[in-house]
Amino acid sequence: MALFQIKNSQFGVNMCDFLKELNEAQREAVTSTEGYYRIIAGAGSGKTRALVSRYAYLVLELGIHPSNIACITFTNKAANEMKKRIRGIIGDTDGCYISTFHGLCASILREDISFLHYPSNFIIADNEDIKDILSIVFEDMNINSRILTFKQAIQDISLRKGNAEYVDDIVDLSNKKIKEKIKNATTLESEIFYRYQYELKKSFALDFNDLMSYAIYIFNNSQEIKEKWQKRLNYVMVDEFQDLSHRQAAFSEIISSYHKNLFVVGDPDQTIYSWRGADVNLIMNFVDKHQGAKTIIIDRNYRSSPDILSVSNSLISKNVNRVEKDLIPVKTNKAEIPYFHGKTQKEEAQWISEQIMNLNQNGVSFSQVAILYRAHYVSRTIEETFIQNKIPYSLFSGVEFYGRKEIKDAISYLRMVLNCDDISFMRVINTPKRNFGKKRMSIIKEYAESNNCSFYSALMSNRTHDLIITSDAINFVNMIENLRAHYKDMTISDLFDTVMDESGLEEYYRLSGEQERLDNLSELKQSIYNYEHSAGEETSLESYLEQVALFTNLDKVDNKNTVKMMTIHTAKGLEFPYVFVCTLNEGIFPTKHTKDLESLEEERRLAYVAFTRAEDGLFISESEGVNYDGSFRYPSRFIFNIDEMLLKRIVEFDDKFIDECARFIKNQEDLIFRGEDKFEPYDTINHKVFGKGIITNVDNENSSYEIKFFETETFRKISFSIGEKVLTLLEKGNV
Repeated sequence: MALFQIKNSQFGVNMCDFLKELNEAQREAVTSTEGYYRIIAGAGSGKTRALVSRYAYLVLELGIHPSNIACITFTNKAANEMKKRIRGIIGDTDGCYISTFHGLCASILREDISFLHYPSNFIIADNEDIKDILSIVFEDMNINSRILTFKQAIQDISLRKGNAEYVDDIVDLSNKKIKEKIKNATTLESEIFYRYQYELKKSFALDFNDLMSYAIYIFNNSQEIKEKWQKRLNYVMVDEFQDLSHRQAAFSEIISSYHKNLFVVGDPDQTIYSWRGADVNLIMNFVDKHQGAKTIIIDRNYRSSPDILSVSNSLISKNVNRVEKDLIPVKTNKAEIPYFHGKTQKEEAQWISEQIMNLNQNGVSFSQVAILYRAHYVSRTIEETFIQNKIPYSLFSGVEFYGRKEIKDAISYLRMVLNCDDISFMRVINTPKRNFGKKRMSIIKEYAESNNCSFYSALMSNRTHDLIITSDAINFVNMIENLRAHYKDMTISDLFDTVMDESGLEEYYRLSGEQERLDNLSELKQSIYNYEHSAGEETSLESYLEQVALFTNLDKVDNKNTVKMMTIHTAKGLEFPYVFVCTLNEGIFPTKHTKDLESLEEERRLAYVAFTRAEDGLFISESEGVNYDGSFRYPSRFIFNIDEMLLKRIVEFDDKFIDECARFIKNQEDLIFRGEDKFEPYDTINHKVFGKGIITNVDNENSSYEIKFFETETFRKISFSIGEKVLTLLEKGNV
């Protein structure tokens, strides 16, 4: 117990006292260090605190060096918050691996990508870089949006990269051989893919998909490198395990397989990302997969009032594929959960507005309120009503901060100082205007292609060309060369100021009168100051640019005094004092695309995530009306999943409307629960009145069988629910 008693003199941390502040389940998780552990941590249960405490326990109690621990989470915001809290306990975190999956893979590649003949200062291409590359590809191939859109091309590229075997192809090919692949491509999509990879490779750039694929490729092809990382990482902790894809889970297994200390934290009840590869069964089956693995359930909730948790527990208990638990409230304050049913969307929106104005009049700031919904398109009526009632709001959608033009321009200048890559060059050579249009750019491209060099090198070699010399490119080169010679002696914030001044970018936006862009550049400068302050000795232009490349919109903090409006997927990981979950209607939430039990349970988990974002107040609403497909809007089955006594109904339903809702929901659930043992096309059946017939079609949209009976001239439609009672299978059809 010697280390356990030592007090950290710099930060005043006594580990014994520190552990006493945890609840029993948290303490068990923190002190369980050897082997495989699955921590089922409910919403608001202090899982981040448990992770931070376990990290500190490993360092201060067991004496493990931070460089021998990997702590992986899903967003940079979460990773930075964790790193900040850990630094506050143990002090210096230099060389630690507290990061996202992308961040850890980037660290591995920075150290070992030379195995693939890439430089350690390779570029991480973000979403805007990808679009810039596709612009080049589309222009070269004369493709316009009528033939193919960027979105379609990006989806196809991501799909191809979902199969990591593409790495075998790319890393073994020289740029010359990739050109041969381009020439011999048999489809438009294949040619785009190889042209895209060519542009990436010649700039020594990797996109997000590449980071993990290339790291795993190196592990699979170098036992030495793999064992180095496996032996280095004594302990591996993975947050939000319920959101992992199979590839991320496989990566976690690889890096932890030497010491066999894998500690995963998650909540099956919050698995809401199956559309991007998450599989709830990864956390559900974790114990079965790992011999001797143990499960610890952390279920005390510190976030929400008891009433909010009662509603949430009641809803999620209807799911089958879950680890059974109820969130136990620590708070004692009571708060009824109002449920409003409107006759129109406008009536629902007006009710929401009135509740928010009442809250505001009682001292609740607008920034303490969030509106959550299943999809952005339902927000229009609420926005219109907010405008009429002068309620300030912010819509969390649209262009991400680091994807805005002015931000991307500034970052590209910083990248030019570090790498002089083609992607950044194309973006900034004529921003601001330097009389360097397509004609001059074509000279550079042709020279770079013929001499197998970068665009910047091509410009350096052609400074005296008759056309080039008449542009302002020489001043651009002189500026970049001067910055490259001195940037290591400058702070990043000083470098940023110099770039903004000498490039003319700040003056360009000022003269254009684009104040919002200037404000965004000021915000970028502030983010650089914040980075320098938090990173300490780890500060470098390389690490800053890497962090920026991995940022998402969720990492941006909005401190405005406005009501926050966002989808529930966007709200995951956030919390708000007051939450309104609106438009809880069949066909919207759950979505009309819910066609099986698995997708229905994920929709229910999504509603559970929405409810558990609330701290002090939860408001639920929906309204009648017509959906875009012409169907009538009924209240969501999720409202009826909640014990009726737990909701304060603002509007009571009449019996006739309840019967209509029940019939509609029963019809929808007949579709979902119609198992494989039910009837399929071409089955021969017998109806107790119509006699024998053949199933000609299964109409899932209307939950019915289309049947041609031998004794009728036309077909009949029999609903799934009635079919169970009146139809008997005579012979399975041959499809």
